[in-house]
Amino acid sequence: MGQIDGVILSPLKRIFHPKGDIYHAMKKSDVGFSEFGEAYFSTVNPGETKGWKKHLKMTMNLVVPFGAIEFVILDDRSNSSTFGARYSVALSAENYQRLTVPSDVWVAFKGLGAEKNILLNLANIEHVQSESINKDLSEMPYEG
Repeated sequence: MGQIDGVILSPLKRIFHPKGDIYHAMKKSDVGFSEFGEAYFSTVNPGETKGWKKHLKMTMNLVVPFGAIEFVILDDRSNSSTFGARYSVALSAENYQRLTVPSDVWVAFKGLGAEKNILLNLANIEHVQSESINKDLSEMPYEG
């Protein structure tokens, strides 16, 4: 599985502290930041897969501070240099990185952790139902 045009994987800083750690997520000077629309958390139960979703305008910046989540991205943009490519990565506190996902690509994700898995999306626009398309997992196979 190769890289997909516009997808960026950025290492993040985790600062260990005896009273509780600090997890950086994003600064406006970071690669992948375009503007701020909203931030929200989503949970993924162990072994469950959410997806497929394609945002038509939103760029997602995904961070997993608790648990572990595998993301699979599929590029079906006919004008893309990576048309047809599939990319997967598992993020967790141990593999603490930010995944920037451009608009117009399909995303699905699976909870790998034994307990609740939490992701943070730092999106460039506010979520509006009409700017995304959903497909059931039966319509496109999830292959991590």
